[in-house]
Amino acid sequence: MSKIVSIVLAFTLVFTCALAVATRLEGLLPNGNFELPPKATDVKKTVLLHKNALPKWETSGLVEYIHGGPQPGGMYFPVAQGVHAIKLGNGATISQTIAVKAGALYAVTFGASRTCAQQQVLRVSVPPHSGDLPLQTLYCSDGADVYAYGFTANSTSVKLTFQNPRVKEDPSCGPIVDAVAIKELLPLRLTRFNLVKNGGFEEGPLGLSNSTNGILLPPRQQDITSPLPAWIIESIKAVKLIDSKYFNVPNGAAAIELIAGRESAIAQIIRTIPNKLYSLTFAVGDAKNACHGDMMVEAFAGKDTLKAPFKSEGKGKWKMVSMKFKAISTRTRLSFYSSYYHTRIDDTVSLCGPVIDQVKVVSLRT
Repeated sequence: MSKIVSIVLAFTLVFTCALAVATRLEGLLPNGNFELPPKATDVKKTVLLHKNALPKWETSGLVEYIHGGPQPGGMYFPVAQGVHAIKLGNGATISQTIAVKAGALYAVTFGASRTCAQQQVLRVSVPPHSGDLPLQTLYCSDGADVYAYGFTANSTSVKLTFQNPRVKEDPSCGPIVDAVAIKELLPLRLTRFNLVKNGGFEEGPLGLSNSTNGILLPPRQQDITSPLPAWIIESIKAVKLIDSKYFNVPNGAAAIELIAGRESAIAQIIRTIPNKLYSLTFAVGDAKNACHGDMMVEAFAGKDTLKAPFKSEGKGKWKMVSMKFKAISTRTRLSFYSSYYHTRIDDTVSLCGPVIDQVKVVSLRT
């Protein structure tokens, strides 16, 4: 009898663990790609007529349900995924309430693009925090950039809102939002083999299924909670998380591309012992995405600096580099940025740069 009870308990434990894994929130939000259209009576031409006109979403202000591609009057609406998207007029918002786990870290992935040459901003908020993403810089030639935004849930229900905070621009302009997805990010743990957390960039936001441009991670002043666990985007421009499905990465499924020269940097603060020697190693290469030329990654650890040159032929090659450094305190900041600016040779518009991966720090015996 006790054997049967033990089997039942073991099965229950396995089932409970499997259920816990299965309930990890990951994927498009309900109608996150906006392909479930409003009823004909809830829209006039492209304008949604009331706050519940778009299934699964709540809107306010001038919100338009648009399709991507060429538009009447000569405009072109870039859409990251699928056919339909949302265009936000002056002061307009679109929001959805999401069931989450209190205290858990989440990353929201979404397509965002501008519709006019004038400066545009998209405000993303999950109370009590919000961030303004400037859309003036086009990181890819087709304009359909994909961003990630991170937040820590302070309750079991949060309201995600996208807003056009501008009120002075041409009413026909306004940011486009498309393909909104979410992913719960797992807690990170240190190992005795590496003092750097998430050194391979494997834990991060969810990629959109048909997006080949990678995911832009906004700088810290726009996103207090990094969507790349353990890492700080400390520059004034975004960095790009790339995946092995569409890019060449040195190891695993993901890597970071430093796409905006010295304006594009990442950092992490690690625990160290003062006056102790450490070794920092990382991979540097190119993403096999038509980014050619002489590259240079500058790495900083405490007061020590490494300049890692790499000549890219756009073939996806990479190499390992290393440096020794002495810790001067109990916390050491690791920073990485690209010395030069690069654009792809096939369109001369899309920003690109060196790739880094496999960041590792270990203590050295003295």
